[in-house]
Amino acid sequence: MSIIINPRPELNTDLIARFVAMADVMSLSCVVSDALERNGTMRHDIKPRAAAHKIIGPALTVQLTAGDIVDCLEIFTVARPGDVVVIDAFGETETSIWGGLMTGLAKNAGIVGAVIDGSCRDTDEARFLDFAISSKAVGPRQAHTALSGRREPLKVNVPVSCGGVIVHPGDLVVADEIGVAVVPVAQMAEVHERAATIARNEAQMRELILEGKTFQDLLAKFGRI
Repeated sequence: MSIIINPRPELNTDLIARFVAMADVMSLSCVVSDALERNGTMRHDIKPRAAAHKIIGPALTVQLTAGDIVDCLEIFTVARPGDVVVIDAFGETETSIWGGLMTGLAKNAGIVGAVIDGSCRDTDEARFLDFAISSKAVGPRQAHTALSGRREPLKVNVPVSCGGVIVHPGDLVVADEIGVAVVPVAQMAEVHERAATIARNEAQMRELILEGKTFQDLLAKFGRI
């Protein structure tokens, strides 16, 4: 049994800021998924459970152990404002890894959201604190740490599997009411460029549709719908 906390990777804050600036883009997870050519898209069951606003930021990853779900308080030793906590809880739906107190601590640390391949609880408290969580499930059963005091095994800042996607520390996470898309660090610049173009074209297409243009008009102008 052990706790492993790896150093956080160097992050390109300028690229991250460009994605954050896209927060007003409609269907942003779809736009980013399209820009990734359908890759990096989490399963449909990772859904928003609390505040309705988007989650955009670099991944602070956590790997738990199947059948031995513990609290991940150690994230607060390395978390920085703007981080998104991504937890691989092995799809465990009956034991919640994240609750109201974690939400409060995360909010204080400047963490902008959590994405959990597992269960969370206290979603009413998360809504009250305006903290966004996407997870596979919601349920009241707590992790055993509160009873046993044990917080291991636990790994922080390692590659994890979440929603069917391998997420590395520092990967860019985009979550909204539709779903979650993850941009690998090495692809952030090119994906942002493609996503910005897609978002711009879709905004123009919406305007043209409101003007009464047909799908033939749109195909002739943009080559896709």
